[in-house]
Amino acid sequence: MIRATRLLPAGSFSAEPADRLHLDRDDRHRRRLVMRCAGGTAFLLDLPEAKVMKQGDGLELEDGRIVLVTARPERLLEITAEDTAHLVRLAWHLGNRHLPTQLAGDRLLIREDHVIEDMALKLGAKVAHVSAPFDPEGGAYGLGTVQGHDHGHHDHVHGDHDHAHAHDHAGHDHAGHDHKKHDHDHDHGHSHGPGCGCGHSHDH
Repeated sequence: MIRATRLLPAGSFSAEPADRLHLDRDDRHRRRLVMRCAGGTAFLLDLPEAKVMKQGDGLELEDGRIVLVTARPERLLEITAEDTAHLVRLAWHLGNRHLPTQLAGDRLLIREDHVIEDMALKLGAKVAHVSAPFDPEGGAYGLGTVQGHDHGHHDHVHGDHDHAHAHDHAGHDHAGHDHKKHDHDHDHGHSHGPGCGCGHSHDH
């Protein structure tokens, strides 16, 4: 199977794309994966390291053809606030839950989640359901993902099809980030107490 070994940033190539690849946010953070384009082109993504593919990027195939990456719209929550201070407070609560969040000017975008939607409303936010490409912040270490929420890089065909990924925010118990199983002391860097709205018990 032909491989794609180079990721070309948007605007860095002039060749007409041979095909288009429609991917959601999870499938745009990959290293090695069999992919199938909208026009039927199949190839093995085989990058030296995992990269976040953005809207308009290109994947160069071994024969020189370019596959254009497009961000598939996803079902998101658009969160807006009364003012900048309120928006910062809302962003803090989302970050406290390790939620992938896109900062979009005067609004925050996250994946649909009825628990978080209810929390945001209780904090005075306005919440709207929208469909849009999702490009969350890459985390403190520039890894292109938020720890505890990235899905395994499994090798099977992705591309022009729909699939769902499950998230369970109840109890703050995410894959790879279960607070009950740490075997070392650590400080979360935020204050807990009655009424803090964290959504999990503090009686450790």
